[in-house]
Amino acid sequence: MSERDERRERNQKIIDEFRANGGKVGGPFENIPMLILHNTGAKSGEERLNPLAYRREGDSYVIFASKGGAPENPDWYYNLKANPKASIEVGTEQRDVVARIAEGDERDRIFDRQKTEFPGFADYEKKATNRTIPVVILDPVA
Repeated sequence: MSERDERRERNQKIIDEFRANGGKVGGPFENIPMLILHNTGAKSGEERLNPLAYRREGDSYVIFASKGGAPENPDWYYNLKANPKASIEVGTEQRDVVARIAEGDERDRIFDRQKTEFPGFADYEKKATNRTIPVVILDPVA
């Protein structure tokens, strides 16, 4: 099985658990706020689902393109850059959102808070030596 297939299978298990438990996930993700991002493949045009940690910033949701500190950004990041209209599942609700990339002070402030509350993100940052982990803000559609 390819690495991509393994990742899809692992993600599907998390998505199934998320949906079966009203948005709660256990194991290494216990007590970490999670959402499911519905995004459109930049090349395929197909819907993609990604379970992701998030934080709230006002009315918006913020996700982090950490990919566990890998040297490259996750596919969903490029999907959102190409197609910023998306939707998210939070708990038992689904909401339409528009993605934008946080820059400069806004990015640093949000990522610093995330690292303080969830130190694993500081580890991801240390591993990702050749890139700055993007911070993506998902603004709700009115």
